[in-house]
Amino acid sequence: MAEPREPTESRVAVYIDFDNVVISRYDQLHGRDSWRKDEARRNDGKSVPKLEQARVDIGAILDYASSYGTVALSRAYADWSVPANAAYKRQLVDRAIDLTQLFPASSTKNGADIRLAVDVIDDMFRLPDITHVVIVAGDSDYIPLAQRCKRLGRVVVGIGVAGSTSPALVAALDEFESYDALQHDEQPVTVGATPEPAAVAAGDDAEAPVALTPATASRLLVRALDLARGKQDDDEWLNASTVKSQIKRLNPSFNEKSLGFRSFMDFVRANDEQVEIREAGQQRFMRLREQPADASESPAPAAKRSRRAGTKAKEPEPALAPAAQAADSPVATRAPRRAKAAASSTPPTASDPFREP
Repeated sequence: MAEPREPTESRVAVYIDFDNVVISRYDQLHGRDSWRKDEARRNDGKSVPKLEQARVDIGAILDYASSYGTVALSRAYADWSVPANAAYKRQLVDRAIDLTQLFPASSTKNGADIRLAVDVIDDMFRLPDITHVVIVAGDSDYIPLAQRCKRLGRVVVGIGVAGSTSPALVAALDEFESYDALQHDEQPVTVGATPEPAAVAAGDDAEAPVALTPATASRLLVRALDLARGKQDDDEWLNASTVKSQIKRLNPSFNEKSLGFRSFMDFVRANDEQVEIREAGQQRFMRLREQPADASESPAPAAKRSRRAGTKAKEPEPALAPAAQAADSPVATRAPRRAKAAASSTPPTASDPFREP
């Protein structure tokens, strides 16, 4: 019997304290303790538009986790009977996340932190091939868990909402990334579509998967390059095989042949406006092309300023007419000055007896 080989690629386990990240995001956008005041867990009334505004992009979290390696395990912990959590059903199912149901033992605690910690330690011993542990939460309760995972030889990565993540937890991690930095600029490219909140609430499960078109594949390529570039320390050029592996992690249904290209490099060359390619022998490297700045939007040159801060330099005086220049010339002003001097040297008169001669 052949001995098992050492894993050649990093394998990642993702654990999401769902209530923690959803409530933290809601309070971040709408004010501290807004979740409780608005009773947002009911997902009705005035909280509906606020919940949509604070909607957490689970795809962005998993995409970032995939930049460390293959996501071998992903779990989310919450009370899924709560309407606000149930609204994420389609998004979670489409990303193949294992949902762990936690009925609250009290009105203030759902026990997600304890259950999550127990599962992580169990998985570390049961799955020795896991190299990275990603904890999506911000509570300081997870500090002992992070410390234990590091002692077991795993790289511990944290993802939390800015302003709601404990600084002590950040110090206990190997790496930390704020959720705000992970959000997509556009709709994430996933295997399945995410329906509107109303459709989710109605239980519409007949949503067809999104077909991978050249346009969505191009966005997928840019996203993969952006994620992979974040792991480079010094060189921004990425190997073609690295980029393709990252694309497959983001969307396993990607296949350049189904898009009409003979090879992956043909697909990349078709996106040469966004991607720059470099060839070195048999190796192919690529990076995102820098977009040139729009000259039409460049600001107008600022007015020249004098050495004294906050004051503008004097504007040049308008040219004078020849007659005015002659009047202001030294020759023209010399005679009036002499007349004035002569008047000042006039001898004293009888009307001014006190003037000295």
